[in-house]
Amino acid sequence: MSENPQSPPQKIFMLGATGTIGQAVVRTLVERGHEVTCFVRPKAGRDSAGLSGENMRLFAGTTLRFGDVTRAESLIKNGFRGEKFDILVSCMASRTGISEDAWAIDHDAHITALTAARAAGVSHMVLLSAICVQKPLLAFQHAKLAFEKALMDSGLTYSIVRPTAFFKSLSGQVDRIRRGKPYLLFGDGHLTACKPISDDDLGQFISECIDDPNRHNRILPIGGPGDAITPKQQGEKLFALLGRAPRFRHVPVSLLDAIIAVLGLVGHIIPAAKKKAELARIGRYYATESMLVLNGETGRYDADATPSAGCETLFDFYAELIKDEASVWRGDHTVF
Repeated sequence: MSENPQSPPQKIFMLGATGTIGQAVVRTLVERGHEVTCFVRPKAGRDSAGLSGENMRLFAGTTLRFGDVTRAESLIKNGFRGEKFDILVSCMASRTGISEDAWAIDHDAHITALTAARAAGVSHMVLLSAICVQKPLLAFQHAKLAFEKALMDSGLTYSIVRPTAFFKSLSGQVDRIRRGKPYLLFGDGHLTACKPISDDDLGQFISECIDDPNRHNRILPIGGPGDAITPKQQGEKLFALLGRAPRFRHVPVSLLDAIIAVLGLVGHIIPAAKKKAELARIGRYYATESMLVLNGETGRYDADATPSAGCETLFDFYAELIKDEASVWRGDHTVF
């Protein structure tokens, strides 16, 4: 929690409000007394909050406006509407991470929004990015980095938040274990580590960037509380919560490489295979790279150098999932 006093209510323009992180940010912003306008798609899919019936309560206390963030005309006419705003907050991200989607959303749409926001008087942008851009090997990482640079060069105050792994990204095998299947591990299960952060804790951290001058004009890596954990430790905890003896199936990284190679060759003939190859490369990245701060001098990931925030742990979340006290929708991100 930031120790800085909260600033007077700000007028905030919010992108990406229907995602799980965006929802958490919106809740916190409203609780902190800010005037929040959420610009969302006219028809939200299942992987978002939905904008009818009971789900409308998620946006209680906000102003909802509808349009297409990829079109400058829609953003200006239907979003900003000639009004002045203080802060632009974006939790918007491409759904799949494949090249076309990534450059359209992670870069181009953000450039469009940044231009419109400046014309609307915005002086500060808080951006949800990703810690994996430290070692960019994939299209979406390059797209995010390109926009980060554009934001830093824009003259606006910026706060670029690079979180580690999300709870939803590390919960894909819970149902598998419940059905009696072994936990899948790449390599020995110790290839990577992360300090996962909950939606609510991340939402709080992002919201506090508005008031905390120590988070202005900075790139902010952030993880959750506690020590870094490996995939092997995640699996062991799941089995323990279910009262079962651990069972693991080890998948060699070379198998992923073979799949990527085959899909890449087929992709020259079948476009769908090319997209699958790109998704497989994304999966391989997350299977072999830690979501921690990367030491530029040693080239190693450093858990001790990865800041922590919040109080919710992944294992607490696992316990809630096991008891059906929590749920998770990962949508297009099941590849992770």
